[in-house]
Amino acid sequence: MVNPTMSANLSQVIVKRRGSVILGPIELTLARQGITIVLGPNGAGKTTLLKVLHGVERISSGSVDWSVPDELARQSQAFIFQKPTMLRRSVRENLAYPLQLLDYKKAEIAERVALWAHRIDLGDMLDRSAPRLSGGEQQKLALARALIRDPDVLFLDEPCANLDARSTREIEKLLVDAQSSGTRIIMTTHNIGQARRLANDVLFLLNGKLHEQGAAMTFFKEPKTPEAKSFLEGDIVE
Repeated sequence: MVNPTMSANLSQVIVKRRGSVILGPIELTLARQGITIVLGPNGAGKTTLLKVLHGVERISSGSVDWSVPDELARQSQAFIFQKPTMLRRSVRENLAYPLQLLDYKKAEIAERVALWAHRIDLGDMLDRSAPRLSGGEQQKLALARALIRDPDVLFLDEPCANLDARSTREIEKLLVDAQSSGTRIIMTTHNIGQARRLANDVLFLLNGKLHEQGAAMTFFKEPKTPEAKSFLEGDIVE
């Protein structure tokens, strides 16, 4: 079941590597619902921020607090990387795997696998080796594998970076449907058009700091800082 009350608060979070600050200090409260798009130039700290929220990046100082106990928060989240990781198994087995870990009954696993394979247009490829799928098919499979267990929060790091227009459109529809069903989505992208289509709110990172944040409509129409304005216009921002 999706938990509609799950939110996060970051207080003075700093991440250092080899003595250098790569993120922070970050003060941030994430709302309980919607799609948050994280924008910024390369090296701004976008991926690091997602990993901090997901609990897979060690922070040097500060705190990350979810509105539920940490263990439950982690169990209720999923993370999809820019290059999807496929189990060296069939499409069917990739989809079934997260449900098997949660001890779902075989009949329910079979039902959910068939449903999601149909939703991502892989219903005729259930017995095909997942690593042999095209890039777009693999990314759709990775997304379905994450969503099949109804996570409360889904993190995505540039999920459409290397995909064609059709695959991008299909993935965006899956994300919109997931958000409508209650899954909280936090996602990085370099595609401003995609950000405009999907975002309820925006986080703009620059040089490891949260430079600007706000409702998507306001951010795209009237960014508060010249750096954000330049970024939206396609200029190089440092």
